[in-house]
Amino acid sequence: MSADDFIVTPWHVEGDIDYDKLIKKFGTEKISLELVERIKKITNEDHFMLRRGIFFSHREMNRILDDYEKGNKFFLYTGRGPSGHTHIGHLVPWVFAKWLQEKFDVNMYFQLTDDEKFYSKQNLTLEETGKFAYENALDFIALGFKPEKTKIIINTRNIQTLYPIAAKVAKKINFSNTKATFGFTNETNIGMIFYTSLQSAPCFIEDKPVLIPLGVDQDPHFRLTRDIAPKIGKAKPALIHNIMIPGLEGPGGKMSASDENGTIYTTDSPNVVKKKINKYAFSGGQTSVEEHRKLGGNPDVDVSFQYLRIFFEQDDNKLKSIYEDYKSGKLLSGELKAILIEKINAFLLIHQEKREKAKDQIEKFLFENKWKQS
Repeated sequence: MSADDFIVTPWHVEGDIDYDKLIKKFGTEKISLELVERIKKITNEDHFMLRRGIFFSHREMNRILDDYEKGNKFFLYTGRGPSGHTHIGHLVPWVFAKWLQEKFDVNMYFQLTDDEKFYSKQNLTLEETGKFAYENALDFIALGFKPEKTKIIINTRNIQTLYPIAAKVAKKINFSNTKATFGFTNETNIGMIFYTSLQSAPCFIEDKPVLIPLGVDQDPHFRLTRDIAPKIGKAKPALIHNIMIPGLEGPGGKMSASDENGTIYTTDSPNVVKKKINKYAFSGGQTSVEEHRKLGGNPDVDVSFQYLRIFFEQDDNKLKSIYEDYKSGKLLSGELKAILIEKINAFLLIHQEKREKAKDQIEKFLFENKWKQS
């Protein structure tokens, strides 16, 4: 694959992504400085994920803000396909969603698509995706969401609520639409072909506009949803996209729950985190200390620096200092890795304690089916 080639789909991410090209390819809109300032003015806070471009693209975010300033609330929706244990890359849109929920005082729905991962992963049983859904839910709750305004939807558990909505969506989507969007073939199972309709359902669970913070790889599902929404008398979902979080082994894809060596799980012990980063984290440094002191490192490709930038170092001044020291050769690759190891382990220590407590809270978060005449 050449440097100019990359693949971004809901099921496969490969290559060095050019996000400006991806915006053009997907037909989204780049988050402008004006939009960042507008959000800052409304929320009275400058979120580091916005000012650093971790969230870089959107669909109709300004419409959501226009409505909000007129006194009309929206709701939030995001989710997770439970194909494995939660890793730190999954937390990015969830943490941002929590911030949005707090700042705008809105409801939040978190969908666990245990059916979709059963359809798409040949090695997984429905029982296994159900277990992973439970594990993923614990990590979501551990971030500090409040059950009064936050509900977890599990597809197989809440199908009674989801299906009447999904049926209306499915009636407006034909196989040609899904084939063109996802590259489905005659060998694609029927579950996958129908799935977009089910992922669309939470968009219409309240009679309000919805804003969806999500990884940009999931955009194609909601591109279809946006096309269908007016046909069923609903507002188009608005989206705000984050970049793909690279695996430990470097640029050329995203962190994957199925790649143990390239992934930091939220359940990893301090020793496991240390070993993974020291052994597998792609370095932008030189081949020797002497060369590194002379030529400096490249923080723009160094995974340890990127993890600090994306999630683990919110202080811009500290991040700038690390960037400059690494680029000048003052800071060695091993020292940069040590900074990240300390940051991740400090975060996971607290997160794992909250995750354990979430086991006693999960029932409060689960969405309860309500019979509704469709």
